[in-house]
Amino acid sequence: MTRWCALTGVAAALAVAAPANSSADRQLPRCTPGPASTRPPTGPAGLGSPRACVAGGRVLESAKVPATAFTPSGYHHLGAGTGGEWAGVSGRFSVVDGSVRPRTYDFVVGRFMAKRDLGGGRIAWLEAGWAETGWASPGRQRVYTFNTNTNRWQFYDQYQVRPGDQVWLDLSSDPNGLWRAWLWWDNRWNLLTQQQLPIGAGAYIEQYVEVHVDASRQTKIDVPRVTVDNVRLRPLGDGPARYWREDVATVTGAAARGGFCLDWVTRYDTWTAGDC
Repeated sequence: MTRWCALTGVAAALAVAAPANSSADRQLPRCTPGPASTRPPTGPAGLGSPRACVAGGRVLESAKVPATAFTPSGYHHLGAGTGGEWAGVSGRFSVVDGSVRPRTYDFVVGRFMAKRDLGGGRIAWLEAGWAETGWASPGRQRVYTFNTNTNRWQFYDQYQVRPGDQVWLDLSSDPNGLWRAWLWWDNRWNLLTQQQLPIGAGAYIEQYVEVHVDASRQTKIDVPRVTVDNVRLRPLGDGPARYWREDVATVTGAAARGGFCLDWVTRYDTWTAGDC
């Protein structure tokens, strides 16, 4: 899905902001600095998860995106989306170093998204993943979130990620439609943000490697292969999460576009995407 916002002026809009967690600040302790996780998640993300915490410190940078349409030809989406509504998604993305140019609006991200089309050209969503951008700390890969309540990219530099790392992420809602983005770090779930979005307790889910090329400075961006695995969907209600397999209604794009290739290892919970 193409962002319905322009990237023009992003660099000029960089600011310091606090995580948008509201009541979660009172429900969870602050996450203290810690190393990357040494084992996979031991259970689903949630306020009741063992040692769960809310991202400590400040979100070091956030970039407000003006609401102006941008050319969709600048975007390349490698992955899939659900054809129905789910209450959440979780899984693991590898981190790579793309040839993103500094002082441009290039970016490469690996991310999950929960979204809903509100009609009239409006789409509401929350996304979380890792990103490498040309306007914020070029050459670095960073944990990020983006939501349409604020239209801001939020970067979390307390979590140091590098090429070759793997990050576990979770997007999920509660019965009241409060959506939360979680990162598995220091062997516990860290709450990045929570947003009351107009999408309800169930939403359409995406898993994508997304590449954007600055339309004013066309070039080829190299993206080493990103590996995505252990992708599970959380059903509406109280049912357990399940792997995203072929029996789930799924919408996919072209397997090869713009010099990038998408290869399904197991449809649709294990796959790779990047340079062909």
